[in-house]
Amino acid sequence: MSIRLTRRAALISSVAGAAVLPSRGWARAANDSATLADQVDAYVKRVMAAFPDQPAVSVALVKDGEAALTRGYGVRAIGGAAVDEHTLFAIASNTKAVTCAALAMLIDEGKVAWDEPVRTYLPGFSLSKPELNAMVTVRDLVSHRIGFGLGAGDLLFWPNSDRTRAEIMAAVPHVPIEDSFRTTYHYCNLMFVVAGEVVAAASGMAWEDFVQTRILDRLGMSETLPLMTAADPAKSALPHGRLGPPLRYQGEMQTIGRSIQEVWNWSSAGAAGGFVTTPVDWAKWIAVQLARGALPDGTRLYSEARANEMWRPNIIISSSAGPTETLPGRAIASTYATGWQVQDYRGERMITHGGGAPGYVSGTVLIPGRNAGFSYFTNAEESFLTRALRSGITDIVMGKADFDWVADGVRLRAEGDARSVAAAAEIDARQAAGAPPSLPLAAYAGTWRDPWYGDITIEARDVVLWLTFSRTPALQGPLEPYDGDTLRTRFTDRREEDVFITFTLENGRPVSATMKAVSPDADFSYDYQDLRLTRV
Repeated sequence: MSIRLTRRAALISSVAGAAVLPSRGWARAANDSATLADQVDAYVKRVMAAFPDQPAVSVALVKDGEAALTRGYGVRAIGGAAVDEHTLFAIASNTKAVTCAALAMLIDEGKVAWDEPVRTYLPGFSLSKPELNAMVTVRDLVSHRIGFGLGAGDLLFWPNSDRTRAEIMAAVPHVPIEDSFRTTYHYCNLMFVVAGEVVAAASGMAWEDFVQTRILDRLGMSETLPLMTAADPAKSALPHGRLGPPLRYQGEMQTIGRSIQEVWNWSSAGAAGGFVTTPVDWAKWIAVQLARGALPDGTRLYSEARANEMWRPNIIISSSAGPTETLPGRAIASTYATGWQVQDYRGERMITHGGGAPGYVSGTVLIPGRNAGFSYFTNAEESFLTRALRSGITDIVMGKADFDWVADGVRLRAEGDARSVAAAAEIDARQAAGAPPSLPLAAYAGTWRDPWYGDITIEARDVVLWLTFSRTPALQGPLEPYDGDTLRTRFTDRREEDVFITFTLENGRPVSATMKAVSPDADFSYDYQDLRLTRV
């Protein structure tokens, strides 16, 4: 797996194998919830000990319809108060399953259909490939199979943007589609924003109002917020990360925000990743998932038919020859269903989804054959720690004992760090040896416009250039020569990923430009590569 995919994209990829090791004491699945909870509790403590600069982990474990474990470990912020089972975490794309549940409820009511064109509910819906306008269905929106590239359009709301939901919808027709319709999986937050608007159009309620009144209130999830803007910092695990040097995700662990919403305000894209929750509340969500929509009082949130549809694969993510001696957890087929990833794992069906926000990584795993499921929430960007949690707890639930996911995660993190340091050195070396720009720096100044993002300005300030993304306050900083007509940023907010901008000249004048992230580790939501800038 590439370095780039070990960050947030890894959360939606298959669970990999690791080295075979001796048993660690849970050779068979626990027969009772209390024993299972004790095993998971001990394992989480071991993971925390192996990753000592991880501020907090929070876990919810459900077995046979009941919460077996809801617990917090660590601290809300470095040097701060302890977390508990009621501490709020941003869970990002775990929200997608809730949006799909909302659609399922509307389908039960006859107000929506999975395979009905989106234009039935949103008549103005259109895409950059007009031939798809009348073909795209509600199911397509939530299956990552329309043909957008990985993270296409995410700069409309990542990092924090000032755009409204209506402005995002107005930009959708201009976001490039790089692949064929329904042939290839590419993770796409943007179409879940559209799915949220289908919920609103069919129900007459804003997405956040529907999920609050029809789902959260009904399940008694009183601690959960559909949008992070209302999260109380005093009740929240604060975001942490590594800001370098040499690159983002390297260096000392530190607090990167005073609140959830400072780093993660997806109000306009809430249907794709807006939720903030606690282990106590999320255990209730896991329980209703495992019960196929049935509630403890005998009523239903959605029908069993809808539950089965949400777990039915819609597109293949990846495939392989299956498990091997050294990779016994490798899936024969990893697929995306409807708001869930579905795959085989050690001969059983696993239903899962991850979530990643600045300063937070989380995941939910359902193992229907064991009538069990769990979640893990963290307040740092440590994907190898969450990999150890996901796979290790799954193995405990299944009674497996032949992998040390903790040691494997520590090893992989060290190897990834070494590659990142080498990549940073190569980037710096190329800049030191790079050719000078073809023109004086002031010649590159001006307003540059992309059809879907809007304007990016380059201003001559004394002896430097200053680049500003007009709708993304954090993306601004000096531009400096890199190699020829490629310049690079040094954003003043070091939480953000720097960018290369390469200019095309005609008749001695810059007329167009493309962008890409400087770091090979950059999160896929910095989709600079989808910008096509022309000079205004």
